[in-house]
Amino acid sequence: MQQTADKNKKSEKEFELEGLNCSNCALKIEDQIKNLEGMEKVELNFATSTLKVAAEESRLEKIREELQQISDRIEPGVKVKNKGEDRDRVNSGSSLKEYLWQKKNIFIGSIFFIFALSFAHLNLFAGTIFNSLALPAYITAYFLIGYPVLKSAVLNIGQGQIFDENFLMVIATIGAFGIREYPEAVAVMLFYMVGELFQERAVNNSRRSIKDLMDIQAEYANLIKDDEIIKVEPGSLSVGNLIAVKPGEKIPVDGEIVSGETALETSALTGESLPKDAAEGDQVLSGMINLNKLITVKVTKEYKDSTVKKILELVENASSKKAPTEQFISKFARYYTPFVVLTAALVAVLPPLFTGAAFSQWFYRALIFLVVSCPCALVVSIPLGFFGGIGLASKNGILVKGGNYLEALNELDTIVFDKTGTLTEGDFKVTEVNIYSQHSRDQILKLAAEVEQFSNHPIAKSIVEAASDFKKHSAAADYQEISGAGIKAELNNNLILAGNERLMQKNNIEFKKAESSGTAVYLAQNGQFLASIIISDQLKQDSESAVSGLKKLGIKNLAMLTGDNQLAAADIAASLGLDNYYAELLPDQKVEKVEELLQSSKKLAFVGDGINDAPVLARSDLGIAMGGLGSDAAIEAADVVLMTDEPAKIVSALKIAAKTKKLVWQNIIMALSIKAAVMILSIFGLASMWAAVFADVGVALMAVFNVMRILKTEEI
Repeated sequence: MQQTADKNKKSEKEFELEGLNCSNCALKIEDQIKNLEGMEKVELNFATSTLKVAAEESRLEKIREELQQISDRIEPGVKVKNKGEDRDRVNSGSSLKEYLWQKKNIFIGSIFFIFALSFAHLNLFAGTIFNSLALPAYITAYFLIGYPVLKSAVLNIGQGQIFDENFLMVIATIGAFGIREYPEAVAVMLFYMVGELFQERAVNNSRRSIKDLMDIQAEYANLIKDDEIIKVEPGSLSVGNLIAVKPGEKIPVDGEIVSGETALETSALTGESLPKDAAEGDQVLSGMINLNKLITVKVTKEYKDSTVKKILELVENASSKKAPTEQFISKFARYYTPFVVLTAALVAVLPPLFTGAAFSQWFYRALIFLVVSCPCALVVSIPLGFFGGIGLASKNGILVKGGNYLEALNELDTIVFDKTGTLTEGDFKVTEVNIYSQHSRDQILKLAAEVEQFSNHPIAKSIVEAASDFKKHSAAADYQEISGAGIKAELNNNLILAGNERLMQKNNIEFKKAESSGTAVYLAQNGQFLASIIISDQLKQDSESAVSGLKKLGIKNLAMLTGDNQLAAADIAASLGLDNYYAELLPDQKVEKVEELLQSSKKLAFVGDGINDAPVLARSDLGIAMGGLGSDAAIEAADVVLMTDEPAKIVSALKIAAKTKKLVWQNIIMALSIKAAVMILSIFGLASMWAAVFADVGVALMAVFNVMRILKTEEI
């Protein structure tokens, strides 16, 4: 029974589709796999050539062979491998010479094509037996050059998949043979294949560029065992192991320095160029680079739970959450090609039927239509464009969990900030003690510290730090933390209250309201008001520049939510130039306020710390968590994670989103415009088959090169 239960257990498996360079084919492969029996989830990421499937374990045991069969039918040459298997040299950085050697049939076919041209058009062999060899040379050249296209077209037709680029190229070139345009038939196939080679190479280069952006994981770890250093895989480390990290090496897993001191480069995680000093007792994260001295680190998290692993998984999985533009183009491509094929058939038949024009003339123009119709330029460049934008954001310390969230950043008109720890440092200090009893300042702080010692709230911690000495109580003391109000505790037979105005009013305590922009904590004992303690926070250095930068980018409404008092909130809002602020809010009231603001907003983002603000982050259109470095809660809670505590990174995120959107739409407009122009010109006999191939392969190549520009961006 147990074995049967294990077999029926649902699980996921990832594969790499090595050699997958046709984006249109990727869509078809994904569709066919979805139709397989027992598939719970199928996600094919063209940008990284990875496939994730979910099904019962018994089903996944034999799935690889079926995946290979589907890939062979749709794009021969694709190899399905378990993720992590070594890739062959061609697709993981082989030399151009080796790459071209694999495509030698194209060069041999080109030699036959040159001979055929010599025989038939250059009159080099006029009047000799070689003159009659022109047609066989054309046919030989055609089959050598176009064999991959011919094979794919035949296999796809057998599977009922007619309207793809392979079928269109075969029909167009065989049609050219039919009207005795032999040189053009071979030349068009040659141009198409050469263009495909360049496109394939460009796609692989763009993938490598994306991979380089994410090259943040260490390839090995130096395990200290029996006073020896052993080089091991990071995945084999266990919590408690000691590892040595030498100068210039990446830290393989999260840990704590137990000996040594050094400077760490954190740019791969945070986008910050300044090194960070670290010494014994400091926490270090995987992906950081040790710059100058040997350190010994105790492993605190296994590799699968480490920061670098989580970041890589987030970025790699981001493409599964497609942006609306990607979804539209995928649907558009499915209807676009059949529509153009039907139009081409009408172009070939109707004019000769109604005007008596030569059929061969209009048939040739219809062939041009067929070649133009392939949507590769759109389908290949758009997912690469969004993934490039996500990779660039990650390079700058911004994790975007999907293309849909990257596109949503462009639609924001309202951004709501939490105050503490987001716009301010969250480093509270007692700045004022107003006493309304016979107690001294020290006595007030000691009493408040006794009450606050069990709380993890930053304000409570600041009071504990300010008290020079106070009695430690056990956790079993009569202690109650009242959400959004404060603390109620019975200590030494005294009922102590420490909290905000709401707590005083709820307990019918007469108190004097503090007139200060800081946060006031009111203290009462046995129903008597004793004092108010003022705790102040400081603005972050880049909060002002972040707000002004967002306004320049066109964000119409910048608001702040806080549980703090009206005076403190008003002071912060005024100094930053925020449009609105809402103070003295309980956690549930923050959610209600966001829901209210959503009604009047096109798209609203909430920026918080990702832990205390998880409900608000989830309720907003776009949740942005700050300070996610090493914080599992922040990474889980939000759609966008800023790896540092800098609000100015929101400006960078918006700029990257705008840059990505501009690039994607440049590719869409360029592809559709050139295709439409060639189609129109072909109807009037003003476009050749050469122009048609350029409108297909050439435009796709231009689109991929355009994508690579965003990957090379250094400054945002």
